[in-house]
Amino acid sequence: MKTIDEINQANVKKINAEKQLPDFFPGDIVKVGVRITEGKRDRIQYFEGVCISKKNKNLNSSFTVRKISFGEGVERTFALYSPIVNSIKVVRSGKVRRAKLYYLRDRTGKSARIAEKIKKKIGIDVDIKSEQVKEENVATTIEDKKEEPKSEGLKSEAEKEVSKPKEQKVETKKESTKKKK
Repeated sequence: MKTIDEINQANVKKINAEKQLPDFFPGDIVKVGVRITEGKRDRIQYFEGVCISKKNKNLNSSFTVRKISFGEGVERTFALYSPIVNSIKVVRSGKVRRAKLYYLRDRTGKSARIAEKIKKKIGIDVDIKSEQVKEENVATTIEDKKEEPKSEGLKSEAEKEVSKPKEQKVETKKESTKKKK
């Protein structure tokens, strides 16, 4: 006998497989594509605003988005796994220190702005798979390591020879400056 929680978790996994929902948090500016039915036609209308709250409770997860429309504050609460929500896109990440941003209801203008969270990009893709180790690869790397010290020894001797004339030139300059004095 399955419990309600198990059924809800199974449904959430099924919906997540179909939809690609991004991770977003309160303070982020999100663009929600809402499916609207007008007669026989379906269309998608976008609702863009600041996410002021998010509730994570399996299938009952929801989030509230607030925007200012014609000088009037408009809030809309969406069920996260609802068929009405077609897509969610994070436009900008906000830097906030609270889980619920209800204080934005009282504010307008510049005081209602939220600082942007800057994400650092390292430039290394973590998803890249490393090469599988084969005997051929290991054998070639061992041979390369054996050859490297010999080539390094030759390089260091050549560098010494090249550096000696430079040192002599420097000494001659010093001697010439001493002779002039």
